[in-house]
Amino acid sequence: MMHRVLRLGPARHVSAYLKKVVPGDFFQEFCARPSTIGAVCPSSRFLAHRMAREVAHCRDGLIVELGPGTGVVTQALLDQGISPERLLVVEYSALFVQRLRKRFPHVNVVHGNASDLCRLIPAGARISAIVSSLPLCSMPDPVMLSILSQWQYLLQDNGTAVQFTYNLRRPKWRQHIQARQIGSRIVWANLPPAQVSTFSFNTLKLPPTHHESFPPEPSCRYP
Repeated sequence: MMHRVLRLGPARHVSAYLKKVVPGDFFQEFCARPSTIGAVCPSSRFLAHRMAREVAHCRDGLIVELGPGTGVVTQALLDQGISPERLLVVEYSALFVQRLRKRFPHVNVVHGNASDLCRLIPAGARISAIVSSLPLCSMPDPVMLSILSQWQYLLQDNGTAVQFTYNLRRPKWRQHIQARQIGSRIVWANLPPAQVSTFSFNTLKLPPTHHESFPPEPSCRYP
């Protein structure tokens, strides 16, 4: 499909083409906040299925999904047999939050920022996995580092994190994630192709690293 886009030439033709092939809400949010969306098209069902399979073994604790967008990965997680009560979905876009709550009435959809994840987790909850569609590559370093340090804190007891990226080589964020990579797959049936990386956390319990842009939050304490 990409070669058809490239043949269109002028930007107005590309915009008109995308409006036909991309869901209206997604295209609207991409135009309004491209840095927080990170892609011009929603994830394909093939990419969503691959990500969901990586956490299908997690039988206890919450599964946290970050950046669900239109809910493609959310649906794939449910299709893997994960109960709605075990899902905590964090979305930054108010428009997407509204759509997600309507589509998944039994899933806890939280309107919030992934950089505030510790504040959004219910007190005393155990997190077994984080499934992320966040555009880590396009985020400012302080934001990206804050997010990854909170993953380490929340998943330190053998938790699993799944992240996809369009950078098929070695994205910058990977050198900052303090976990063992246990899987990597490229999903070609996606626009553009994406790499799914899976990490296992088994580290000493450390407080999340706070940066100047993100002051410490006293409620970020978990057993």
